[in-house]
Parts: sequence; C-alpha cells; structure tokens
Amino acid sequence: MLNRPRRNRISQVIRDMVQENHLHASDFIFPLFIIDGNQKKTEVASMPGIFRYSIDNLLHEVESCLKLGLKSFDLFPNLEESLKDKTASESLNENGLYLRAIKEVKARFPEVCVVTDVAMDPYSSDGHDGLVENGQIINDKTLKILANMAVAQAQAGADIIAPSDMMDGRVQYIREALDGNGFSDVSIMSYTAKYASAFYGPFRDALNSAPKFGDKKTYQMNPANQREALIEATLDTQEGADFLMIKPALAYLDVIKLLKDNFDLPIAAYNVSGEYAMIKAASQNGWLNEERATVETLMGIKRAGAHVILTYHAKEVLKNNWI
Repeated sequence: MLNRPRRNRISQVIRDMVQENHLHASDFIFPLFIIDGNQKKTEVASMPGIFRYSIDNLLHEVESCLKLGLKSFDLFPNLEESLKDKTASESLNENGLYLRAIKEVKARFPEVCVVTDVAMDPYSSDGHDGLVENGQIINDKTLKILANMAVAQAQAGADIIAPSDMMDGRVQYIREALDGNGFSDVSIMSYTAKYASAFYGPFRDALNSAPKFGDKKTYQMNPANQREALIEATLDTQEGADFLMIKPALAYLDVIKLLKDNFDLPIAAYNVSGEYAMIKAASQNGWLNEERATVETLMGIKRAGAHVILTYHAKEVLKNNWI
C-alpha cells in the first residue's frame, strides 16, 4: 500500500491539527536597552526597530508589551564612559541607571518577570566581562565582583539573575551570595554555552560595550566545540543554575538539542542581535519575507529544544499576530 503523508497536509485546518510545536507569548523574553535621561528613545542603527529607552520611556514600552501578553524582559544598561572603571563599581550604585530601572519596572509592574545581566563589560573601562590585570582576564577575582552585582540586582527586584560572563565557578559563587543575603527565591539563568561569536556586533553597538583590546576567546567558547557545552552544563547544574542558556541560537541549534536531551533543567536560547539584524536587512532589501523568516527562525529554535527564547523579534511577532 502506498503511504501518503500528504493527507495530513491537505488543508490548513489539518496542518494546524497535527502541528508538533507552537510559539506562545510565554516562550519569549524581550531584551530592552536602557539609557540615562528623560523622554529619550534612540534607535539602534544596526537593529532596525530596536531602541534605547530612558527609564520613563522604558516603563511605557513595558506597558505596551504587557498589553500583547509579553511579560518577561531582560534589561541591559548603556552607560556613559565616565562612569566606567576597572572594577565595574557603577554596577553597585543604588542611584545608578541600572538598579533604578529594575526598581521602577518592578514597582510599576510587579507582575512582570525581570531578568538582569551579570557581567562587568557594560561597566568596565576595559570592556571585558572579567577583571583585567596586565592584559589578562583574572577569573577568581572577578567572582566577588559578579556576586556583589547579583545581590545588588536582587535587592533592586530582579526575578532572574543571568550571568553572561563565562567565568569558571561563577554560578556557585553567585548562588551562595544570593542565598546568604536572603534571596534564595531568585533564579539563575546561566549563560552556559556562550560562544565567541561574530553575531554580537549590533548588541555591542547598542551598549557601546566592545572590548577595548583583544577579544573574548579566553572565556567565551570556541564555535567549533559541541561536547564542551556538556562540561559547562554539568558544572552549572551542579553549582545551582535554574536555567541553562545557549548563545547564539541559530548557529548552535545542535547545542540546544544536545543540552535539552541531556539535562532536565529548562533550556533558554538567545536569538542574538546579529541574527535579528540579518533578517531585518534581508527583508528591507526585499530578499526575504520578514514574517515567514522570523517565525521559521523562532520555530526552529523552539523545535531544537528551547523552552525560553530571548529575542528582539518578540514584540513585533505578537503585535502583528504572526503566531
């Protein structure tokens, strides 16, 4: 007898009936960039449709997202160079841009999930994720800085702490610091497999956080390696992570699946700035259908095994009813 799988594709109703994976607003975390000042909203040139917001406009943006069902946000600060130093001391300033933004978002919208970034680079005069001494990234001295940063963010109201630095041992160090300061309910979404990728360029433009020298290859992972991600995931799980994140997403769908198949923790994937910019540029030139390319991209990440997707597409997908 001839098998006919096409019978299950014959109409939209039947295709919807047998669809294996679906995208929902609850799958998304929307990254948002913050700048100092009032009534400011500046577009990131390399990320059409994505803006840097002063805190007052950030609150308006969060409110508009909530109306679409989008309830989770990852906040990133763009700081003046004058506030940066070698030890990222501005990250602990209670009256500084980042901690004020966290407090105000949670005060205005207590129901939202605020994810916060733990790494030195937005605050560092060296532009690296760790403490620099004599041109080297010093792992263990960085851990205390990161832990203090995580506690300050938890005090400000963060729901999930997301260390993006890739220093060895930082998940355990941060977990112990959070627990020791009464924040045992604050989760850790670890950047478990963060690769030294070419796809971060627009993000660094958005935050003006590129390294002042060298690159990040001594702490971010080699794009050629897959099994190394298992080592990182095992360590992060043992150290107390609540989510395991893969970054970037598209070039690392195999790593998303690998961690999904080998660990019980929820898997997050970061659909990064360069991946967003590629679709935007191609669609603006008429080379791709933006809606189809965006949904296909996000569905591919979900299909690979991601429970949570950090994506700059989140708002437009929901606003335009693409899913």
